[in-house]
Amino acid sequence: MAHEPYLLPPPGADWRNLEAYRQIGGYEAARRAVHEMAPEQVIEEVKESGLRGRGGAGFSTGQKWSFMPKPGGPKPSYIACNGDESEPGTFKDRQILERNPHLLIEGLAIAGHAIGARAAYVYIRGEYTTAFHTLSAAIQQARDAGFLGERPFGIERPFDVYAMRGAGAYICGEETGMIESAEGKKGQPRKRPPFPAVYGLWGCPTTVNNVETMAQVASILRRGASWFKTLGMPTSTGHTLFGVSGHVERPGVYELPLGTTLREIIYEHAGGVRDGRALKAIIPGGVSMPVLSAEQVDVRMDHESLKQAGTLLGTGGIVVMDETACMVRAATVIARFFRHESCGQCTQCREGTGWFHKLLKRLDTGQGTMDDLATIDRVGGYMEGQTICALSDAAAWAATGFLRRFRPEFEAHVREGRCPLPESFRP
Repeated sequence: MAHEPYLLPPPGADWRNLEAYRQIGGYEAARRAVHEMAPEQVIEEVKESGLRGRGGAGFSTGQKWSFMPKPGGPKPSYIACNGDESEPGTFKDRQILERNPHLLIEGLAIAGHAIGARAAYVYIRGEYTTAFHTLSAAIQQARDAGFLGERPFGIERPFDVYAMRGAGAYICGEETGMIESAEGKKGQPRKRPPFPAVYGLWGCPTTVNNVETMAQVASILRRGASWFKTLGMPTSTGHTLFGVSGHVERPGVYELPLGTTLREIIYEHAGGVRDGRALKAIIPGGVSMPVLSAEQVDVRMDHESLKQAGTLLGTGGIVVMDETACMVRAATVIARFFRHESCGQCTQCREGTGWFHKLLKRLDTGQGTMDDLATIDRVGGYMEGQTICALSDAAAWAATGFLRRFRPEFEAHVREGRCPLPESFRP
């Protein structure tokens, strides 16, 4: 079934230039919002659309906006837009930043009107050099056209957008870690409460949304909440960008409705498993989400369906592994990543990620014991829900998820004293 895309330009189209974007109706939704709609109306329209955050948590966007204090308080309000995208297996926001930056800027302008923000700061992953320069050029075009600045669209309230670069720390993808970094401090998550809507950027009320979330907003205002609800599932509405990597014939980013099955994504859009091999495992939403087995390939890619399957949608970054992949080795590589990226602030995360990597590496090299399997399970229980941010939870879900889903393979490593899958990749 064909679905008309609205997040990314079709093949051959270039929407990076302002004039090209305006030819498809660009900035008309923002103009209508600031001149014809009260902020409360914009928030209600987004809330009615059912738009959920595309950064991982899946929280209602309109509801999050409604948490912001009314304009006119003692402090200005801001938007912090998360474009850090350091989750392994995830590369969708990069596509928006590089190919359709004005869609993001228009969404930010609408959100700025809705919550009375003075400015939006887009925090971009440090390695995304092209994305940073493309967005910066688009911001300047929008300023020159009068869509940003002291009097955007001719109104008296200032609103501007600024692009900021991170420095390559995964932890800065967490909303308060990103805020700390944007302020020039060490990127470490803050304890909550207070939440960003009360105490965010520079101690001011701040709404934090992901790049793709903000890129959805202009289309909702342009076509209406009722149109948006016809796409996807009743409680997971709209399109999203699925990034498919790993052992597939056509890795890439595919814009599809939420609720599309994993089977359709892998076999119709990504061309199937490479070299006709059998499917073995799928990580559905970036490596922090618990792994699925091949038998679960018919699950729908939406929040509720994946939760019932024992995992989460996350960022929609699908990692496909075929029959040659060693699950112990995959878990070891992921554990090494989390160990390296832990900020070290919380004991459970700092020590737990180290234990996971040590134990899994021992199993991978054929030196593990059955007691190590029990320890992995036990350590995971100490880490989930015990720390300031969710990195500890993610590390636990990844390690224990592989063990629980593919335990016979872990036990084979212990019994044989080696990896039984010689064709698997090497870390």
